[in-house]
Amino acid sequence: GRCQYNPMGEIQFFPHQYLDSQTLCLKVLSELEKAGLLNKTKIAEGGRKLRKNWSASWVVLVGNSLVFFKDPKSQTPSSWVSGVRPESSVDLRGAQLHWANDLSSKKNVFKLRTVTGNEFLLQSETDSLIKEWFNTIQSVIDRLVTQPFCFTIRFFFFGVTFCRSEYVCNLMIPRSSSNLENTERKRVKSRLKKLILKRPPLQALQEKGLIKDQVFGCRLEMLCERERSTVPRFVRLCTDAVERRGLETDGLYRVSGNLAVIQKLRFMVDHEEKISLDEGEWEDIHVITGALKLFFRELPEPLVPFGFFTDIVETVKMTDYIDKVDRLKCLVLNMPPPNHDTLQFICRHLKRVLEHSDSNRMTTQNIGIVFGPTLMRPERDNGNIAVNMVYQNQAVELILSEYEHIFGTRGFS
Repeated sequence: GRCQYNPMGEIQFFPHQYLDSQTLCLKVLSELEKAGLLNKTKIAEGGRKLRKNWSASWVVLVGNSLVFFKDPKSQTPSSWVSGVRPESSVDLRGAQLHWANDLSSKKNVFKLRTVTGNEFLLQSETDSLIKEWFNTIQSVIDRLVTQPFCFTIRFFFFGVTFCRSEYVCNLMIPRSSSNLENTERKRVKSRLKKLILKRPPLQALQEKGLIKDQVFGCRLEMLCERERSTVPRFVRLCTDAVERRGLETDGLYRVSGNLAVIQKLRFMVDHEEKISLDEGEWEDIHVITGALKLFFRELPEPLVPFGFFTDIVETVKMTDYIDKVDRLKCLVLNMPPPNHDTLQFICRHLKRVLEHSDSNRMTTQNIGIVFGPTLMRPERDNGNIAVNMVYQNQAVELILSEYEHIFGTRGFS
């Protein structure tokens, strides 16, 4: 057979034709943990949030992999190795499992997050069934953590991918190679083990810059933790550029910039450590403001966390102005530090924008219209988009109008 070591630290093995479906089927059966029909949706890829799209999926837990088949008819091991392609597969090494009924209106939901930042929700209407799946997957994850040594062979057979370590002995050497002695087999296995043991961990690759985490679409707390700050570097970079050369620009934050240039800036921010917004290609201030708004809109959870949205809307509806401001202040103070400090930072910047409203024609109401839906939104679309937008706008207006009172007792780093 032919083996190769790919950049993800896995060995890809392409079997010879002598491997028959029955033999492979028996091997899969010997490592099968569980299989059954579940509802599945992928909610994040590489840390970037995706829209929920629930669908029925035949799920196979085999070895250290969770394999999803789009066709629920793929319910026998023989069908897995006879041309039926899986929709996707998940490596459970380093994965995390949590109950997540708060992330969906469905009951009996748990979330699976991989080390690569992919997230799935799995669900069943049967309580006992979903609990059994949860416990079985968790036991596999725990076992993979406690195993003193495990290396993975990923083999491809009719387009189907499975991952197991034990197959190396039987699959990597053709049965017809009678001249290959046991010593040679041991030597090859030893070299494979050494190769995999030398594989650098993900953190080391990130520290060396070989693998970079994205800025756009990254969770705010993760981004701030990585940058050792409570206000993202990109937010500071954009507001600094606007305040240096754009405060008097007509329609600041209201006028859209060139989308292609905004996307180019986004790509460079996601793939480079340092960038200067004083370069000629970023001369249009609307490109910078557009990129900043895009950053906030692509946060998996908005700057004002989902859990605060309903309370803020109810606060804005209050008739007593003093009580309304005091309650809004209390809500803002209880936000997580990255959310609170970034909100304070961007609102302080918008106050400076308002100081030049005679030139840029951006009033408090105009800024509220632009930044209301940008900084806060409900977790689920309840059909009241227009109504929510009114309160989103009013909340931003109120924060800007009472900035000193709302942020008076807590600063940011």
